[in-house]
Amino acid sequence: MTHTVFIDGEAGTTGLQIRDRLAGRADLQIISIAPEKRKDPEARAELLNAADAVVLCLPDAASKEAVSLITSGKVKVIDASTAYRVASGWTYGFPEMDADQRAAIRASTRVSNPGCYPTGFIALMRPLVSAGLIPDGYPVTVNAISGYSGGGKGLIEEFEADPTSGTCDAFRPYGMTLVHKHLAEMQSYAGISHAPVFAPSVGRFAQGMIVEVPLHLWALTEKPKPSDLRDVLAKAYDREAFVSVASAAECERLQQARAGAGGYVPELDPECLRNTNRMTLYVFGNVERQQARLVAVLDNLGKGASGAAVQNLNLMLGLPEGEGL
Repeated sequence: MTHTVFIDGEAGTTGLQIRDRLAGRADLQIISIAPEKRKDPEARAELLNAADAVVLCLPDAASKEAVSLITSGKVKVIDASTAYRVASGWTYGFPEMDADQRAAIRASTRVSNPGCYPTGFIALMRPLVSAGLIPDGYPVTVNAISGYSGGGKGLIEEFEADPTSGTCDAFRPYGMTLVHKHLAEMQSYAGISHAPVFAPSVGRFAQGMIVEVPLHLWALTEKPKPSDLRDVLAKAYDREAFVSVASAAECERLQQARAGAGGYVPELDPECLRNTNRMTLYVFGNVERQQARLVAVLDNLGKGASGAAVQNLNLMLGLPEGEGL
């Protein structure tokens, strides 16, 4: 059986990558709207209701408008904006988040694709909060860097332009108001009672991401060791195809390499998982100082956007989860 898929917003960064990942598949047929009719509500509504599945790659307001145009109860919708990530009636599209999340996505007709930063943060935090190693009221800080593609066409043009007309920034922190559109889902799905202090930044590279949570282990109720944290994460993702946890030996090797002179290791390069749907989690720690650094590496346009959307699409249509990934 061939399923029809309409990508509303296929000309955008995420939409283009989703289309590329679906191209050539015999089990899917992509239907498109004529460029001159992209802003025609009637033409959009016709395709939104004709497809078996719709992927919305639009700004929040436009996504809400698109959802309002869908009158057919048979259409399955994946929204890549932030509009519905904590909304009632929508399923959060992170299959690896919980043992029953995959089944919930399969059964849903409305799935919200996770944000890129929250994907790494929730993957690190949720199992540890659920296990009681991190209290839900613990004050959490998140440091992260993403490729400039996460900022959309405007930021892409700025970073890829000639330096005389664009930017010379190698690294740019932002979110200085301590308000960010990802905070609601980060708090909700990590299971914490307060929003984290979120320190995002963008670097001079197109795709890739590192999300880090530093911890004072002595301040945690259970006083866990770094090995305790890694063991919980390893158990949570031991059967997952796209989320993996580095072994204790691997973390130690990387830790020592980084400590040495010129210790570059590709595994901690934010671009190392570019164009994949994979995410790798690391636990680095110092037992004597009772401190740890939790690190997630992923592609902000892969597992953080288009790859996740394809994974969710496969689940919702009853297809093999890893098809096209």
